[in-house]
Amino acid sequence: MDKGNRKDGVIWVIRLMVIVAGWIIGYLQFSNHAMGILIGTGAAVLIILLEIIIDMVALDTMISAGIGVALGLIVAKMIDYSVYQVGSEEIAIFYKDYSLLIKVICAYICMVLAIRKKDQLDLLDRNIFPTGSARGKIMMKVLDTSAIIDGRINDIGETDFIEGTLVVPGFVLRELQEVADSADSVKRERGRRGLDVVKKLKDNKKIILKILEKDYPKITEVDAKIVKFAEDLRAKIITSDYNLNKVASVRGVRVLNINELSNAIKPPVLPGEEIKVFVLKEGKEKKQGVAYLDDGTMVVVEDGKNYIGQKIDVTVSSILQTSAGRMIFVRKGRE
Repeated sequence: MDKGNRKDGVIWVIRLMVIVAGWIIGYLQFSNHAMGILIGTGAAVLIILLEIIIDMVALDTMISAGIGVALGLIVAKMIDYSVYQVGSEEIAIFYKDYSLLIKVICAYICMVLAIRKKDQLDLLDRNIFPTGSARGKIMMKVLDTSAIIDGRINDIGETDFIEGTLVVPGFVLRELQEVADSADSVKRERGRRGLDVVKKLKDNKKIILKILEKDYPKITEVDAKIVKFAEDLRAKIITSDYNLNKVASVRGVRVLNINELSNAIKPPVLPGEEIKVFVLKEGKEKKQGVAYLDDGTMVVVEDGKNYIGQKIDVTVSSILQTSAGRMIFVRKGRE
């Protein structure tokens, strides 16, 4: 017999002892007849049912229920005080007749509200919402699975272009774990890459990353969960998934698409492309000429010294991207 079965056996023995104790107490305390045994047994069964319910209900739900009941009783007490402050004898008599019912109703309503709204307490992390004047100016960004596996989000974060807090839902992490445990080697590698990216983001001191354990059991699609999650947080979504981009846009959730960002900052020209440039001055190296594109990008023309003051056809040979900017190296095209 394993530990789990042994534990269940002990629990049922204790429950049986409670029922027997109920018989004895009912017989000795209430009545020496069947009625006393029935009352004792009923009380014992009620205690066991209460114990089973407590075992089934999560601790945070029980705490929320307790807080709700306490608030409900406080509200009932305030109503009680207000009624007697009115000074009307008729109202006071009416309230006295139904005071217990009113207290039960207030406690029940507050308990239900506390239980149903407890999930939203997960969103009240003090490190997520900016305080003071900054609040509302810096929105949160929710990362989806595709953006994490893509990996470029970590490089973007290194540049300080991302403000605010990056949020990874717990269900996205679980999806990454499932992919990492896949029997398919390609999927497994993608999942492990995604988990590595999350770790790098957490270690990145330039990025504030939070993981929130919030789920939507009634929603099966992960994309739909992400959109709902972003709606609850009033956050933007960072993704590289075209379909999620469209769904979120329809729902009115703003999306930052990594692929669109990449297209927006891609080089204006590519190696092998032919362009026209105006050679403006001499370069640093021998026989080099220097030109500029319309956006200010420097173009170094090989053997371009002799063409200063002229507009010539050139072919792009290479592009050098540095933190200081972009430089394009070209050579004179065919005559």
